[in-house]
Amino acid sequence: MYALPTAIAVTGPDLVLPPPDRHTPSAAVLQSAVRDPRTYSLDQALTEMDTLIEHHGYVVVLCPASAPAAVTHRLHAVRSVLESDRIAVVRSDLPPLGLAVLALQLRQLSICDFSPGVLASAARLLSHYIYAGALLGSVAKLDRVPVSLQSHAKSWLPGARFAVLATPRPELVKLSEGGGATPQGPGFATRMLYAPGQLAPGWVTETLAPAWHCQGVTEARPAAESARWWATGKLVEFAAAIPDISVLYQLVSSVRRDDCHWCGLELIGDRCAFCAAPLPPAADHPAPRRALAPSGATALPRGVT
Repeated sequence: MYALPTAIAVTGPDLVLPPPDRHTPSAAVLQSAVRDPRTYSLDQALTEMDTLIEHHGYVVVLCPASAPAAVTHRLHAVRSVLESDRIAVVRSDLPPLGLAVLALQLRQLSICDFSPGVLASAARLLSHYIYAGALLGSVAKLDRVPVSLQSHAKSWLPGARFAVLATPRPELVKLSEGGGATPQGPGFATRMLYAPGQLAPGWVTETLAPAWHCQGVTEARPAAESARWWATGKLVEFAAAIPDISVLYQLVSSVRRDDCHWCGLELIGDRCAFCAAPLPPAADHPAPRRALAPSGATALPRGVT
């Protein structure tokens, strides 16, 4: 029995949000991902990860899909050299603030009675319930969300603003001076975090949050990666997500669990987060029970089972 819960590790300090209570553990910021490999050797990276495994038993590493190739190569090199099946590297397409919210949710759930395999594979499930986007002053160089030629052209107009939703469903709305439409929001209770860049946050806090019926709005520190991810510094990043640990617990608990046929760890979904082995074909595997929708939701996001 390990004294500490499964470690949640991240690839940058901007992915560590303040805990909502004194019970939620912090995340480990991997120096092997932050520091230059020329000054932080592979031996140091191995020691860093080995220490986390020794103290926590298992480590779930959240890594943005947009991370430089050198970062992911180093993570997989560490896992390979240690020959450890106790490290899960979870890649995510969420934008920076959304990924920080996911890391916080996993930190909250790490103190619950979920096994490491379930906790790691829950990252994919929870991502479907995070509404992450940004208010942008330009979409001229944005390539992570589909942008029409008309929107590209309007980006060059003075004072242009766009509300862009990256997940769970990409959406782009050109804002008029009077406010106008907003991206389609969640059908369940959320709390919104926002991180202002070079734009004022008024539209996010005074228009979007009320339109989405958010239960509260909290300012977060802007991530250094945000301007690169959104291809402009004229932005206000936002993310609306389930804040209540009891609802998160119910959501993950409602999904059928299976044992990985390769490493033996529990999992939810169709692939083990630790060894990447897929579940057997559907013909040999009963259909999983659908996850319960959060309170107030009329349906689950598409693709969630």
